Amino acid sequence: MKVKRATLAAVRGLALGVFSVSGSAFLLVLVVLAAALVPLGVGVVLLPPLLTAVRFHAGLRRSLAERWYGVRIPAAYRPGPATPSATGPSRALHLLQDPAVRRDLRWLPVDMTAGFFVALLPAVLLGKAVEGLALAAGFWRAVADGADYWYWFLPVSGQGDAIGAGVLGLVLLHLAFRFNDRLLKAHFTLTRAVLAPSGRAVLEHRVEELARTRHDAVDTSAAELRRIERDLHDGAQARLVAMGMSLNTVEALLDQDPEQAKRLLARARAESAEALAELRDLVRGIHPPVLAERGLGDAARALALRTPLPVEADVDLPGRPEPAVESAAYFALSEMLTNVVKHAGANRVWLELGHRDGMLRLTVTDDGRGGADPAAGSGLAGVERRLGAFDGVLAVSSPTGGPTVVTLEIPCALSSPKTSSC
Repeated sequence: MKVKRATLAAVRGLALGVFSVSGSAFLLVLVVLAAALVPLGVGVVLLPPLLTAVRFHAGLRRSLAERWYGVRIPAAYRPGPATPSATGPSRALHLLQDPAVRRDLRWLPVDMTAGFFVALLPAVLLGKAVEGLALAAGFWRAVADGADYWYWFLPVSGQGDAIGAGVLGLVLLHLAFRFNDRLLKAHFTLTRAVLAPSGRAVLEHRVEELARTRHDAVDTSAAELRRIERDLHDGAQARLVAMGMSLNTVEALLDQDPEQAKRLLARARAESAEALAELRDLVRGIHPPVLAERGLGDAARALALRTPLPVEADVDLPGRPEPAVESAAYFALSEMLTNVVKHAGANRVWLELGHRDGMLRLTVTDDGRGGADPAAGSGLAGVERRLGAFDGVLAVSSPTGGPTVVTLEIPCALSSPKTSSC
């Protein structure tokens, strides 16, 4: 096991060292050149894509740190400008004003120097250990060629010197097996020391994020109120007005034309039934009774049954989240299933709902054509905004040709059906 981990750390460190010195140096030179060309106007055009590339480069290192050694490096980037497609001075200024982007820029020279050397240490240790053992095995005859061959600080010109190199190689091999993994982790620890935001920066980013999610929540609530008002005005209210007019006509016709009055009464009865059905649908859209009475699990199963496509539901919720979280998850699921029916061209849907490690997790998978993108103005963008108010996240995997997997997670504790606390 130690041999495998030491060898893997050496291979990863070698690749990471080459990537560090080449990628970071290349990006740093380009950013410096673009900054020097700002007075000519060319740099203003070049800086936004270059700074975006620096963010991607640093993000890849964060991903490797967490995937390989569980070293989590928060990003804490500010949200993009109001017009993400904008280029020029406004976008360059927005990126340069982001403290996280400035940290990325300060990290580039560190990564191409200290980061490069620390990443190479595992490969150097293992490589020199193998070299020492090879010299002891007779390889010195091929490399000495009548002159001393220096192995670290040892001149090797004969078999005795080669055996000394082999002993040193065994020591290095022992050190490699013992410390290679830690040395590569030290590279990521160094990366975290430069890239990770300070406590104040994390707090400022959190305040900005809360302000943004609060604004989105207010906008969502206002849009919901406008929808309810529109549905009432165009639906139930119009039918009730028409029913009132019909009853006035019935009152005038009772003595003169009883048959016509009966027909109008029947029409008014039908209109009242339709108005009642529309009011029930409207109330169900605000907060479905099944959600309030039986909880998110049964409400999800009810949604699955009402979906025109076959939905295989796997629900495992031993308790209930708080009502606001239940409502957000329910309407997110409703939107996700609606998107599948309207846009995916799917034949089957799989729904998974559960709670683990303090996270309410909901996954909807379909076998449709794929290509779903929250940034393309679909309902998924609204779901993402709704989840933001609860620190929830939405992940979409939808390659062209499918399948599409949409996963949302909301941090929340479960309680008994009668009491809830999150």
